[in-house]
Amino acid sequence: MQATTGKPDCPLCRDDGGLRIWRGDAFRVIRADDPDHPAFYRLVWGAHVAEFGDLSALDRAGCVDALVLIEQALRAILQPTKINLAALGNVVPHLHWHVIARWEDDAHWPQPVWAPRQRPGDARRLDALRSRLPAVDEDLRRRLMARFGGE
Repeated sequence: MQATTGKPDCPLCRDDGGLRIWRGDAFRVIRADDPDHPAFYRLVWGAHVAEFGDLSALDRAGCVDALVLIEQALRAILQPTKINLAALGNVVPHLHWHVIARWEDDAHWPQPVWAPRQRPGDARRLDALRSRLPAVDEDLRRRLMARFGGE
């Protein structure tokens, strides 16, 4: 995917940034490839902006609606202990939100996913979780299409 207004040196302007689940006019939703946290999704703004406050009020409202839809899909299918939301942008200053399903037995709990591991990951549990992600992707696609259209 090429953003319509982007910076050639920005990885989120050049590429989807993961497995694209859905794309609309303003943003896309991808599933990141994280071995310890397979239910790790990102909402990536299409245009190259650095901060949430750079968006219009209407775009901010749409972004929040989409974040809620991602959270709802993860909760409905996976029943995680917690959903983590983060918009850091320290490494890639392109507006994107992390939406991560978390469980008390994941490798980093109770710390953030970027902190040192607290324990080894449970390969069997992670494989079982990965097998459920296509259902999350489909539910998420349906929710986003109903609200925003897109592809």
